[in-house]
Amino acid sequence: MFPQAPSAVVMIRPHHFLPNEETRADNSFQSQAQQFDGGVSQLAYEQVTRAAEQLEQAGVQVHLFEDLGTDTPDSVFPNNWFSTHAGGQIAIYPMYAKNRRRERRTDIIELLKREYRVQDVIDYSGLEYDNLFLEGTGAMVLDHIERVAYTARSKRTDSHVLERFCSHFNFEPMVFEALSEGGVPVYHTNVLLCVGSDYALGGFDMIVDPERRAEIKHRLQLAGKKLIALSEAQINAFCGNALELSASEGRVLALSQTAYDALTAEQIAVLESCVTLLPLEVSAIELAGGSVRCMLAGVHLSRR
Repeated sequence: MFPQAPSAVVMIRPHHFLPNEETRADNSFQSQAQQFDGGVSQLAYEQVTRAAEQLEQAGVQVHLFEDLGTDTPDSVFPNNWFSTHAGGQIAIYPMYAKNRRRERRTDIIELLKREYRVQDVIDYSGLEYDNLFLEGTGAMVLDHIERVAYTARSKRTDSHVLERFCSHFNFEPMVFEALSEGGVPVYHTNVLLCVGSDYALGGFDMIVDPERRAEIKHRLQLAGKKLIALSEAQINAFCGNALELSASEGRVLALSQTAYDALTAEQIAVLESCVTLLPLEVSAIELAGGSVRCMLAGVHLSRR
């Protein structure tokens, strides 16, 4: 019923969570602290557990996998290494940080094949050997209705891989440059932009080229989206890192409590005219530079 809003997600519950040393250099959203105690790991485990429970209580199916390893610190963000698509396709992506390449799991793909109709798995991960990267629905924010892939340029997004993906999956790429006030490129598009069925949250002022900024806003408005402009401070509070889902009573927008607290009353009112807000407490996970959207790999496949 809602192509933009999947009714099931894949989540990973980490048993030894820590912010990733290999990603700190180009992720300005990540905590720059050098040391974390075991309390952060335990809190992350508890917060993922609670978030999965809240999603299930809302009527979203959660396929929850465990990560018992100690060498995959960012495994809690599965949306970067695979995505699923209506028509029965799965894409597997090339990852920028070497230790993130270990996050790819055959058991997740096998579960999707068992429970959903999967026609094809397209694996781009071999492009890592040529230093070509496209970190899934972190690098791209997909409008599944209008078939547009909004993509901010970064080390984690190669335009050639993007073109290949868009050709395979029938998306139109809309590429842009986005910088912080300090001139740092936004590392993943999904911290900057959230596209729902009939609204879009975005840090539009961070898009460098005014003409491109106007084109993107126009394209979203042409698709019938209400635009909710986010300040850079709100982007830093992960207000753009949210995901629309289909739940028992209609559509919900899963976002972090941090993000919810940073929205204005007016922004909340506009959103609530479109969707039910579902804030999740994931403050420990946010130390790694990602939030709720990064934690949820949406399942856009048909059930068997």
